[in-house]
Amino acid sequence: PDRVFEVMGISRDKWHKRRRTGGRREPIAKKRKHELGRPPANTRLMPGARRIHTIRTRGGNKKYRALRLDAGNFAWGSEGQTRKTRIIDVVYNSSSNELVRTKTLVKNAIVQIDGNPFRMWYESHYATPLGRRKNVKLTEAEEAVLNKVRGKKCQKKYDDRKKTAKVEQHLEDQFVSGKILACIGSRPGQCGRCDGYILEGQELQFYLRKLKSKKGK
Repeated sequence: PDRVFEVMGISRDKWHKRRRTGGRREPIAKKRKHELGRPPANTRLMPGARRIHTIRTRGGNKKYRALRLDAGNFAWGSEGQTRKTRIIDVVYNSSSNELVRTKTLVKNAIVQIDGNPFRMWYESHYATPLGRRKNVKLTEAEEAVLNKVRGKKCQKKYDDRKKTAKVEQHLEDQFVSGKILACIGSRPGQCGRCDGYILEGQELQFYLRKLKSKKGK
Protein backbone atom coordinates (compact mmCIF):
# COMPACT_ATOMS: atom_id res chain seq x y z
CA PRO A 1 0.00 0.00 0.00
CA ASP A 2 1.01 3.61 -0.63
CA ARG A 3 2.59 5.40 2.32
CA VAL A 4 0.58 8.29 3.79
CA PHE A 5 2.53 11.54 3.56
CA GLU A 6 1.40 14.12 6.10
CA VAL A 7 1.98 17.84 6.45
CA MET A 8 5.44 18.44 7.89
CA GLY A 9 5.53 19.43 11.56
CA ILE A 10 7.58 18.92 14.69
CA SER A 11 6.53 15.61 16.16
CA ARG A 12 7.65 13.67 19.25
CA ASP A 13 6.36 10.29 18.08
CA LYS A 14 8.44 7.15 17.39
CA TRP A 15 7.09 6.23 13.96
CA HIS A 16 9.63 8.30 12.03
CA LYS A 17 12.51 6.64 13.88
CA ARG A 18 14.20 3.45 12.71
CA ARG A 19 14.27 0.23 14.70
CA ARG A 20 17.31 -0.69 16.80
CA THR A 21 18.30 -3.10 14.02
CA GLY A 22 18.24 -0.28 11.47
CA GLY A 23 15.04 -1.33 9.70
CA ARG A 24 12.33 1.19 8.79
CA ARG A 25 9.26 1.30 10.98
CA GLU A 26 5.94 1.37 9.14
CA PRO A 27 3.58 3.92 10.79
CA ILE A 28 0.33 2.32 11.96
CA ALA A 29 -1.30 5.60 12.97
CA LYS A 30 -1.34 9.21 11.88
CA LYS A 31 0.08 11.98 14.03
CA ARG A 32 -1.68 12.62 17.32
CA LYS A 33 -2.23 15.90 19.15
CA HIS A 34 -0.38 14.70 22.25
CA GLU A 35 2.73 13.98 20.16
CA LEU A 36 3.16 17.49 18.80
CA GLY A 37 6.29 19.58 19.33
CA ARG A 38 6.82 23.33 18.96
CA PRO A 39 9.76 25.42 17.72
CA PRO A 40 12.29 26.41 20.42
CA ALA A 41 11.89 29.83 22.04
CA ASN A 42 15.58 30.82 21.78
CA THR A 43 14.99 33.58 24.35
CA ARG A 44 17.39 36.42 23.62
CA LEU A 45 18.92 38.96 25.99
CA MET A 46 17.91 42.36 24.62
CA PRO A 47 17.97 45.45 26.88
CA GLY A 48 14.65 47.28 26.96
CA ALA A 49 12.93 44.89 24.54
CA ARG A 50 10.78 42.57 26.66
CA ARG A 51 8.55 40.33 24.52
CA ILE A 52 6.47 37.39 25.78
CA HIS A 53 3.95 35.38 23.74
CA THR A 54 1.10 33.39 25.29
CA ILE A 55 0.54 29.90 23.87
CA ARG A 56 -2.61 27.84 24.36
CA THR A 57 -1.69 24.27 25.23
CA ARG A 58 -3.49 20.97 25.71
CA GLY A 59 -6.40 21.22 28.14
CA GLY A 60 -6.77 24.98 27.70
CA ASN A 61 -3.68 25.66 29.78
CA LYS A 62 -1.14 28.35 28.93
CA LYS A 63 2.58 28.61 28.39
CA TYR A 64 4.42 31.89 28.32
CA ARG A 65 7.06 31.93 25.61
CA ALA A 66 9.66 34.61 26.40
CA LEU A 67 11.30 35.75 23.17
CA ARG A 68 13.22 38.74 24.57
CA LEU A 69 14.07 39.52 28.19
CA ASP A 70 16.40 41.88 30.03
CA ALA A 71 15.67 41.37 33.77
CA GLY A 72 14.67 38.77 36.34
CA ASN A 73 14.36 37.93 40.04
CA PHE A 74 17.59 36.60 41.53
CA ALA A 75 18.09 35.16 45.00
CA TRP A 76 21.08 35.67 47.28
CA GLY A 77 20.87 32.33 49.07
CA SER A 78 23.23 32.92 52.02
CA GLU A 79 21.42 36.16 52.92
CA GLY A 80 17.91 34.93 52.15
CA GLN A 81 17.16 37.91 49.91
CA THR A 82 15.69 38.20 46.41
CA ARG A 83 15.73 41.27 44.18
CA LYS A 84 14.63 42.08 40.66
CA THR A 85 17.72 43.09 38.73
CA ARG A 86 19.03 43.71 35.25
CA ILE A 87 20.74 40.91 33.28
CA ILE A 88 23.92 42.31 31.74
CA ASP A 89 25.41 39.44 29.72
CA VAL A 90 25.49 35.68 29.09
CA VAL A 91 29.01 34.45 29.91
CA TYR A 92 28.91 30.62 30.00
CA ASN A 93 26.78 27.69 28.90
CA SER A 94 27.89 24.08 29.30
CA SER A 95 25.72 23.00 26.34
CA SER A 96 27.15 25.17 23.61
CA ASN A 97 29.28 28.27 23.06
CA GLU A 98 26.81 29.23 20.34
CA LEU A 99 24.25 30.00 23.07
CA VAL A 100 26.78 32.36 24.66
CA ARG A 101 27.58 34.08 21.35
CA THR A 102 23.89 34.66 20.57
CA LYS A 103 23.11 35.66 24.21
CA THR A 104 20.41 32.99 24.55
CA LEU A 105 18.74 32.70 27.98
CA VAL A 106 18.09 29.08 28.97
CA LYS A 107 17.97 27.18 32.25
CA ASN A 108 21.38 26.70 33.89
CA ALA A 109 23.05 29.38 31.75
CA ILE A 110 25.58 31.49 33.66
CA VAL A 111 24.88 35.21 33.38
CA GLN A 112 26.19 38.48 34.76
CA ILE A 113 23.63 40.55 36.68
CA ASP A 114 23.63 44.06 38.14
CA GLY A 115 24.74 43.84 41.79
CA ASN A 116 23.51 47.29 42.91
CA PRO A 117 20.09 46.18 44.32
CA PHE A 118 21.87 43.64 46.54
CA ARG A 119 24.58 46.10 47.57
CA MET A 120 21.94 48.67 48.58
CA TRP A 121 20.13 46.12 50.72
CA TYR A 122 23.36 44.87 52.35
CA GLU A 123 24.58 48.35 53.26
CA SER A 124 21.24 49.40 54.71
CA HIS A 125 20.84 46.11 56.64
CA TYR A 126 24.36 45.84 58.06
CA ALA A 127 25.46 49.51 57.87
CA THR A 128 28.70 48.17 56.38
CA PRO A 129 30.20 49.09 52.97
CA LEU A 130 30.34 46.25 50.43
CA GLY A 131 32.72 46.12 47.47
CA ARG A 132 33.79 49.74 47.75
CA ARG A 133 37.13 50.74 46.22
CA LYS A 134 39.64 52.39 48.52
CA ASN A 135 40.05 56.18 48.31
CA VAL A 136 36.75 56.54 46.43
CA LYS A 137 34.50 59.13 47.99
CA LEU A 138 30.91 58.07 48.72
CA THR A 139 27.92 60.18 47.78
CA GLU A 140 25.96 62.02 50.46
CA ALA A 141 23.11 59.50 50.27
CA GLU A 142 25.52 56.57 50.74
CA GLU A 143 27.25 58.32 53.64
CA ALA A 144 23.86 58.92 55.27
CA VAL A 145 22.99 55.21 55.09
CA LEU A 146 26.33 53.99 56.47
CA ASN A 147 26.94 56.68 59.11
CA LYS A 148 23.40 57.40 60.24
CA VAL A 149 23.06 58.51 63.87
CA ARG A 150 21.00 55.89 65.72
CA GLY A 151 19.72 55.39 69.24
CA LYS A 152 21.63 53.18 71.68
CA LYS A 153 19.19 50.24 71.34
CA CYS A 154 19.07 50.48 67.56
CA GLN A 155 22.85 50.79 67.29
CA LYS A 156 23.30 47.63 69.37
CA LYS A 157 21.10 45.76 66.89
CA TYR A 158 23.33 46.86 64.00
CA ASP A 159 26.49 45.99 65.94
CA ASP A 160 25.15 42.46 66.47
CA ARG A 161 24.38 42.16 62.78
CA LYS A 162 27.91 43.21 61.81
CA LYS A 163 29.29 40.13 63.57
CA THR A 164 27.77 37.94 60.83
CA ALA A 165 28.20 40.38 57.93
CA LYS A 166 31.11 38.58 56.29
CA VAL A 167 30.86 38.03 52.51
CA GLU A 168 33.21 35.53 50.82
CA GLN A 169 36.14 37.13 48.99
CA HIS A 170 35.28 35.93 45.47
CA LEU A 171 31.78 37.41 45.75
CA GLU A 172 33.02 40.67 47.30
CA ASP A 173 35.47 41.12 44.40
CA GLN A 174 32.52 40.96 42.00
CA PHE A 175 30.64 43.64 43.95
CA VAL A 176 33.58 45.99 43.27
CA SER A 177 32.84 45.82 39.53
CA GLY A 178 29.06 45.73 40.14
CA LYS A 179 28.64 42.60 37.97
CA ILE A 180 27.63 39.41 39.80
CA LEU A 181 27.73 35.88 38.36
CA ALA A 182 24.37 34.10 38.63
CA CYS A 183 22.73 30.93 37.34
CA ILE A 184 19.30 30.87 35.67
CA GLY A 185 16.95 28.48 37.49
CA SER A 186 13.71 29.01 35.56
CA ARG A 187 12.82 28.06 31.97
CA PRO A 188 12.23 31.33 30.07
CA GLY A 189 10.67 29.55 27.08
CA GLN A 190 8.06 27.84 29.27
CA CYS A 191 7.18 30.27 32.07
CA GLY A 192 8.15 33.59 30.47
CA ARG A 193 10.49 34.54 33.34
CA CYS A 194 14.25 34.56 33.81
CA ASP A 195 14.78 33.93 37.53
CA GLY A 196 17.77 32.39 39.26
CA TYR A 197 20.31 32.64 42.05
CA ILE A 198 23.69 34.23 42.76
CA LEU A 199 26.63 31.82 42.57
CA GLU A 200 28.43 31.25 45.87
CA GLY A 201 30.91 28.86 47.49
CA GLN A 202 32.28 25.92 45.52
CA GLU A 203 29.85 26.47 42.65
CA LEU A 204 31.18 30.01 42.16
CA GLN A 205 34.79 28.80 42.26
CA PHE A 206 33.97 26.08 39.71
CA TYR A 207 32.54 28.56 37.17
CA LEU A 208 35.32 31.10 37.79
CA ARG A 209 37.82 28.38 36.81
CA LYS A 210 35.76 27.54 33.72
CA LEU A 211 35.64 31.19 32.63
CA LYS A 212 39.39 31.63 33.29
CA SER A 213 40.29 28.57 31.19
CA LYS A 214 37.92 29.71 28.45
CA LYS A 215 39.54 33.15 28.39
CA GLY A 216 43.02 31.60 28.21
CA LYS A 217 42.22 29.64 25.02
